[in-house]
Amino acid sequence: MADLTTNLGKLTLKNPVMTASGTFGYGFEYADFFPLENLGAVVVKGIAPFASHGNATPRVAEVTSGMLNAIGLQGPGVDKFLTGDEYLPFLRKANSTNIVNIWGKSIEDYAEVARRLEADKDGVHALEINISCPNVKEGGIAFGTDTVLAAELVSAVREATTIPLITKLSPNVSNIGAFAKSVVDAGSDMVSLINTITAMAIDINTRKPKISNVTGGLSGPAIKPVAVRMVYEVAQAVDVPIIGMGGIMNADDAIEFFLAGADAIAVGTAIFADPMAPMKVIRGINEYLDERGIEKLSDIIGTVQI
Repeated sequence: MADLTTNLGKLTLKNPVMTASGTFGYGFEYADFFPLENLGAVVVKGIAPFASHGNATPRVAEVTSGMLNAIGLQGPGVDKFLTGDEYLPFLRKANSTNIVNIWGKSIEDYAEVARRLEADKDGVHALEINISCPNVKEGGIAFGTDTVLAAELVSAVREATTIPLITKLSPNVSNIGAFAKSVVDAGSDMVSLINTITAMAIDINTRKPKISNVTGGLSGPAIKPVAVRMVYEVAQAVDVPIIGMGGIMNADDAIEFFLAGADAIAVGTAIFADPMAPMKVIRGINEYLDERGIEKLSDIIGTVQI
């Protein structure tokens, strides 16, 4: 069996498959399906300094080859995440590698979450800075579409913690490589991409948007070619580990991201259709490598023939 060990700077994973934030809850919701420690990493839903109820319903709609969502980063807030039995205390017992997605409405909000997690970081192996959510009216995507603001935000979080940092990039920009470079220069240890693409769906019978937020984030197979292209561009722009995501439904999809330059991948929307999807992707990656006599996953990273 091939070696799937994945080195992401100071963070080492047993395999390259993690869950995309917002699609796997906080881990406990899926723990009955398989041991969480079998994943490369569990990436939890976004954590802010405050509890958030998210957007009004309806906030999810099925669309052609994907899903539109405007959940609005509903979450318990950092205090409850640190102490609630179903949150970080549960993950510590699960023996999983855990990445905490963080967000806020201001730079200070992000820094505050980072400080709180730094002070109680047992079981927190990395932070994913969400600068790219299109579903909140403050913060979120505003930071992800301005290179100066993005750099200021990452710098503030870097000053607040020693935990490895991942910055989640927005696809809703014209030059993804420039954004990757700006956050890396500001102190991000790695980048993840892509977040959802801003989109809209209308019910032709009611003539109303299908979700109450009017627009939301498009995920699923429909965005995979965009995601693969952006991962390739970022791999040319920065020399840090890259976590690729966007429409990965099976191992073949994951392999495309590795060939484009991703060191690891995250499975998201596929989990809603099949909770076992991440495990099937891991198995499929092993089969792909074994069939070709490739001993290590790292041997195929960035090897697309241009």
